[in-house]
Amino acid sequence: MSEVIKGPLWAARNWSIDAGEGSIHDDETAAKLGFRGGTVAGDVHMNQFPPVLLELFGNAWFEHGNLSLTFKNATIDLEKVQVFAEPLASGAQQTRVWMERDDGMLVAQGTAALGDHSNSELRRKDMRPCDPAELKILNRLYAGLSLGHYEVQATPEKQFQRFDSNVISDPLPGYRQPDFWSEVVAAPCTIIEYLWAYPMQGLSPYVGESVGLFGAIEIGFTNGPFLLNRPYHLESEVVCVGQSPQTEYVWYETQAYNENQELVATMLMQSRVMKSSSPAYQD
Repeated sequence: MSEVIKGPLWAARNWSIDAGEGSIHDDETAAKLGFRGGTVAGDVHMNQFPPVLLELFGNAWFEHGNLSLTFKNATIDLEKVQVFAEPLASGAQQTRVWMERDDGMLVAQGTAALGDHSNSELRRKDMRPCDPAELKILNRLYAGLSLGHYEVQATPEKQFQRFDSNVISDPLPGYRQPDFWSEVVAAPCTIIEYLWAYPMQGLSPYVGESVGLFGAIEIGFTNGPFLLNRPYHLESEVVCVGQSPQTEYVWYETQAYNENQELVATMLMQSRVMKSSSPAYQD
């Protein structure tokens, strides 16, 4: 049996450590909610996967690939983490991937694929939807609710600054200068920032006073790559809402189209809000 493919250990950075009170990335806020400190965001951890995925799938991963992760345990600033992937079985185009802290704690698990995304970690997950009436925070959200349509210009400045300051875990040269394509390719964190941040304008009014965190994220490419210095049309919609003992959550999907109205990339996300952080759950 072929050996598991491993990426290097990286001390992942909490980019939002100075986000201030009310953010799960803030040490004081996170500690009040039972975390060891301000958490490293899931999109930051996703940056560490592409070099391993290029080894598995080649450059085609940025064109037709998929990375689908459930986050299991939070990490804090500068904790070292490592990416693992099982070799592709004969004839397969999907495999299991995961991330561990250097002491073996499981940080994230899921799948990576090329081509068909329908059997990914998140696409086959029981999302455990519930009747919105059962919720106290997200009770106004429902499946099919539009989170908006947006016309955006994907710009490279923030990604360049992160690349130059060496805070992107395991960075690729193509994040800084054109490599295999006509423009620089977006790192996972950059794709998520566009496909998450704009729909948050539609989602925020429904969330109220609460502290949120990512529970699961999938990015997939249909007619990729997602290049910077390009305009995109974004459409986002709620998939379902549900709850766990400690959180309420919303699943939503965002699609990015290019100037030719071709689907370039999608993001499926589970966004959680901590019940203990909301006045709705306080006696």
